[in-house]
Amino acid sequence: MTTTLAAPTAATTRLVRRAALIVTPLGPLAVAGLRWLLPYDTTDDPATLVARVAASPGAGTAVLWLSLLALLTLPLGVLVVGAVAARARPVLGTVAAVVAWIGFANLAFLVPADLMARAGVAAGLPEGSTAALVAAVAADPVSSLATTLFVLGHVLGTVLLGVALWRVVPRGVAVALIVSQPLHVVAAVVVPNHTLDGLAWLLTAVGFAAATAVWADRRLPQPAR
Repeated sequence: MTTTLAAPTAATTRLVRRAALIVTPLGPLAVAGLRWLLPYDTTDDPATLVARVAASPGAGTAVLWLSLLALLTLPLGVLVVGAVAARARPVLGTVAAVVAWIGFANLAFLVPADLMARAGVAAGLPEGSTAALVAAVAADPVSSLATTLFVLGHVLGTVLLGVALWRVVPRGVAVALIVSQPLHVVAAVVVPNHTLDGLAWLLTAVGFAAATAVWADRRLPQPAR
C-alpha cells in the first residue's frame, strides 16, 4: 500500500512564509538583546565572569533565555537567507549558507559558560570552584574547536551572505549585513562595547529580514550567470 503526500495548500504556504518573516530576524535580535544585557565582557577571565554574573543574577538569567531563543531560531534563519543567496549566486550563496550554518549551529557550545556561572551562583558554590569549572570546559578540545567554528563560521558566513545578496536586497542593507559581524568582533573583543555590539547584531537582523521578505514575496532572483 502506498501513501501519497498531499501538497501544501496555499493557506499553509502563506502561513509558513509569514512565520519566516518573524522567525528569521528573531535569532540575531535575541543575540543583540543578550549582548546588551551581558553582565561581563567577552574578554573577561572566568573568575571575573562568575563574579559579575553573581552580582547581576537577573541579567544572567535573561541572557540564558535569549540564548535559548537564538539557538532555536538562528539555524532556521540561515536556511531561509541561504536559500535566497544560493538562488542569486549558486556557488557563493551555497558556500555562504553552509559556512554560516556551521558557525551558528556551534553557538550552543558558548552557552555553558553562562549556564554554569548562573547555576553555580544559584547552588551557592564558591565562586572559585565555579570559575575553575568554566575554565576547564572552555579549555576542553571539543569546546575549543566548536568555539573556533562558531567564530569563523558566523563571521565569514554572514559576510559572504551579504556579498551573495548584493543584487537581491537594497545595497545599504547588503552593506549592513557584510559589516555587521566584523563590527561585532571589534565591539566584543578588540574594544569591548556592549552598545555597539548589540547594534552590530541589529544590522544582521536587518539583513536577514530583508532577505526573508524577498523569499516570502516569492521575488527570488534569477541565478547569476
